[in-house]
Amino acid sequence: MHTAQECQDALQKLAGRLSELSDSERQEYFGNRSMSVTVPDLNVTFVTVLGAGGDLVRVADPGEPQADIRLTADSDQVIALAEQPMNIARAWMARKVKIDASMKDLIRLRRLL
Repeated sequence: MHTAQECQDALQKLAGRLSELSDSERQEYFGNRSMSVTVPDLNVTFVTVLGAGGDLVRVADPGEPQADIRLTADSDQVIALAEQPMNIARAWMARKVKIDASMKDLIRLRRLL
C-alpha cells in the first residue's frame, strides 16, 4: 500500500501528460472535464480538471460535486497507472480499476493513460 501523497504525486504525473498536448488538442479531447480518483484503501478522493493541462491534483472537499470522469482504484493501481503506460481497458476488465464515465469520456481517457 502506498501513501496518499505518493498517489497524489502519481496522479499529478498523469495529469502532467496533458501538457505534452497542444492547447487545441487538450480542448478537443477533454474540454474542461473534471476527473476524480477514489483510493478506497487510503479513504481519499483526488480531483482535477483535465482541459487546462496545468491544473493541480488536489484532495476533494467534502460535499464537492461529482466529477465527469470517476475512477476507483487501490493505491497500488494508481501508482502503476502513472509509472508505466497501462492498458486502461485491460485493467478495467480485470476489475483492478472501476470507471464511471460516458463512452466518449472513456475514449478520451485512453489518450491520457
